[in-house]
Amino acid sequence: MNRTLRGFRDILPPDSELFSAIEDAAREVFRLHGYREIRIPTLETKELFVKSTGDTTDIVEKEMYAFTDGGGREVAMRPEGTPGVARAYIEQNLSQGGRNAKLFYIGPMFRAERPQAGRYREFTQIGVECIGNPSPSADAESISLLVKVLEKAGAPGCTVELNTLGCSDCRRAYRDQLLGYLKLNTEALCEACRRRVDRNPMRALDCKVDGPWLADKAPHISLCPGCVEHFDRTQALLKAAGVDFKVNRTMVRGLDYYTRTVFEVKAGALGAQDAVAGGGRYDDLIKSMGGPAAPSVGWAMGLDRAALVIKAAGAAPEEKGPSAFFVASGKEAGLEAFRLMSDLRAVGIPADYSNFDLSMKSQMRSADRSGADYAVIIGEDELKSAACSLKPLKGQAGQESVPFAGLASRLAVKPA
Repeated sequence: MNRTLRGFRDILPPDSELFSAIEDAAREVFRLHGYREIRIPTLETKELFVKSTGDTTDIVEKEMYAFTDGGGREVAMRPEGTPGVARAYIEQNLSQGGRNAKLFYIGPMFRAERPQAGRYREFTQIGVECIGNPSPSADAESISLLVKVLEKAGAPGCTVELNTLGCSDCRRAYRDQLLGYLKLNTEALCEACRRRVDRNPMRALDCKVDGPWLADKAPHISLCPGCVEHFDRTQALLKAAGVDFKVNRTMVRGLDYYTRTVFEVKAGALGAQDAVAGGGRYDDLIKSMGGPAAPSVGWAMGLDRAALVIKAAGAAPEEKGPSAFFVASGKEAGLEAFRLMSDLRAVGIPADYSNFDLSMKSQMRSADRSGADYAVIIGEDELKSAACSLKPLKGQAGQESVPFAGLASRLAVKPA
């Protein structure tokens, strides 16, 4: 028997319903904040991710699903959403719209990393990008937006951490300073950091092996006055919006394009791998890709990890059965049941059935398992009287006779 590949899986109810609930919550919050949906391709050129995400990142070096297609093109399954959105912004001339582009996306990403709790090789991300706004208010709104999505989705106990990486000028000076320190301590670095230290010394700060001790011992970045002002203003705006956060001066993000504000949202329910979402400002990315100067900020949230937090808190939405489950005996009764069921659905009342050709006993077993509020029973007697038998399935005793014409009105009244 064929089985799913390691790191890939089927998402079945009720998990699929929880995923949909989180997506619905996110869409509602995005609407309130003026964000509009963009749908980007699953497959892009490999070069897009190498040049934007960074050729020394773990994503590009070890995790990206890249291959040569039948036409000899070097392509890759998208490991993240930002490069594709940035490419679309340039290619579709979105800068000509006369306003900042506030976009969100929801879709699958692919990374060949080691599967673990809440982390798969195919996973769904919800992400936002605010392109063209250099103001700290865009940073604060982006972070506030993320918090509101998690709150509306029912993920409690999440904490926000933020830091600043400085602008390109700050980073350039810091890169030389950090490289000098790492060169003096080469023997203490892991093999991966030693290999890429000359190409990207700042990647060592995000290394799972070297990052913790470098956070204490390596020199810290010196910020220019503009970056200090930007970060201070971002914090003031977050406080004004009522967003709780803490500054984590050791936090860096693993992607090369980040500048100034970076942030993560963490949840203790996830254990050591506690990041639910993360993002930051990327003021130079779009220009470096051949587009206009478009300072931007955004984030991405793992849907799987958010779902774990919600389930750990017992906040997952209850599984809901239909209002009515139809049980019918005989062809004429089945015909009437099907007509009534269609009428209920047409006015927004959920209705279901199993198979009218089965015995009444078998159909009633299906009704009991369905989670429905009522069984709507139609047999010869009900056909003669043009009234169905309505049997409660959730603790109430007895049943009542309801005229076919009045069934929708009766079911609109919720059971006690």
